[in-house]
Amino acid sequence: MKYPEIQAKLHDEIDRVIGRERVPKFDDRFHMPFMQAVLSEVHRFGDVIPLNLPHMMTKDTEFRGYVIPKGTEIYPLLCTVHRDPTQFTMPYQFNPNHFLDESGMFRKNDAAMPFSAGKRICPGESLARMELFIFLTTILQKFMLTSQTEFTEPDIAPRMTGFLNAPLHYEVSFIPR
Repeated sequence: MKYPEIQAKLHDEIDRVIGRERVPKFDDRFHMPFMQAVLSEVHRFGDVIPLNLPHMMTKDTEFRGYVIPKGTEIYPLLCTVHRDPTQFTMPYQFNPNHFLDESGMFRKNDAAMPFSAGKRICPGESLARMELFIFLTTILQKFMLTSQTEFTEPDIAPRMTGFLNAPLHYEVSFIPR
């Protein structure tokens, strides 16, 4: 694993909150701030869809000293928000602490918008968040994940392929806990 200490903290939190016998429930997330932080950081750092859908200006708008005329098609770049150093202390590194407060509790960050924002937010956001929480929690409840691949920070950085960031291909082993 690139981050064995993160996996160890997740295992500890899962064992403390859920145990190894009970099936995880989505409501468990309220008692699992580190898991919520890790999943939020996966969304931010993975930046799967860095370009939002095209939008059209409905009125003349001034933005940072420039006038964008009504009718102009714009393409919001969510990736610029996810790598903003004013919002994330280490924007180019995977760091779940971006979503934890001083006491270790989960803290939402409005600059993280992997599902977009406002009226154009992805309608499947809540379902995706639920599925990812249940999926990862269930896997880590039962297994330790390992890989023979040696990773570096550049290895795990998102790679743009067309309109999406492609994941790194590698083999992973599931070792029963």
